[in-house]
Amino acid sequence: MPGDATATQSRPEEWESAKLAKLFPIDESKYSLKGEELEFMQAQTGIEDEEELKRHILAVQAEAYAIFPYPCIRRFAFLDFRIGRLYGYDQLLKLGKERKDAIFLDMGCCFGNDIRYAAKGGFPMSQIVATDLHAEYWGLGHKLFRSTQESFPVKFIPGDVFAPSHVAVAPPIYAPPPESVPDLSGLTSLNPLRGHISAIHASAFFHLFDEAKQEHVARALAGLLSAEPGSIIFGTHGSAPDKGAKSFSFGMNDEHSHTMFCHSPKSWKELWDGQVFKKGSVSVETRLIEVAGLNQGQNGFYFLEWCVTRL
Repeated sequence: MPGDATATQSRPEEWESAKLAKLFPIDESKYSLKGEELEFMQAQTGIEDEEELKRHILAVQAEAYAIFPYPCIRRFAFLDFRIGRLYGYDQLLKLGKERKDAIFLDMGCCFGNDIRYAAKGGFPMSQIVATDLHAEYWGLGHKLFRSTQESFPVKFIPGDVFAPSHVAVAPPIYAPPPESVPDLSGLTSLNPLRGHISAIHASAFFHLFDEAKQEHVARALAGLLSAEPGSIIFGTHGSAPDKGAKSFSFGMNDEHSHTMFCHSPKSWKELWDGQVFKKGSVSVETRLIEVAGLNQGQNGFYFLEWCVTRL
């Protein structure tokens, strides 16, 4: 299904749980783990035997799918650590090493798989914040990676991106905030982090929403971002060469359809540079990638990889 991905911060209303589970039952044949991903999971879990590791992952997948049958969970997208291939990843690690008290926020973190990859790359765990609509997935992340809060001391804050009590929309700042960086351990929402976050990751996230809600999310994240040059918001999500609502067919005989609003690379740049942020105060890198192998009717499906950097 188009939009398969790792973010689980929110879900479109039409994606009913029972309907999705019936259309897309768990399919073990979609499991594939090799190369760097296999080595990463073996190191993280301590399970060297590949068959034992597979059984462990399948068990956690089944629990997660019972919470809500996101296509990403069915397709094992949480085993594809694509964050390391995105625009912005090298800058993320640089910020973690060179900027004092740099904070990294992962939106729609699911199991925390991308966070763990970044931590392995060198970003300090004590300076990472994760958030997701489903708190249960964070607990399953500890089960999947065989970690505890003590062994993986990342701050997790459950919440809905559209709830002002979790993250209110605020204008971007253009000077250092007057408040000092808050103690992450005591946070119950993202709001105290306004103007303090050095890097925000939001993958497979924006395409869950219509155009107005995508702009809302962009403005909410912009208000959290530090004004220091080099601060970034980056990720990847469903897109198209031309901006607009796209209809995708799926199912065994394309008997079902799903409409998704897609920004184009051009409209995505215009959103951030001139609408969300003052024109010329950020740079926006984009790369449009066509995805093969999805049952997508007459429309092709694309992912947009992107990074917004404060100048």
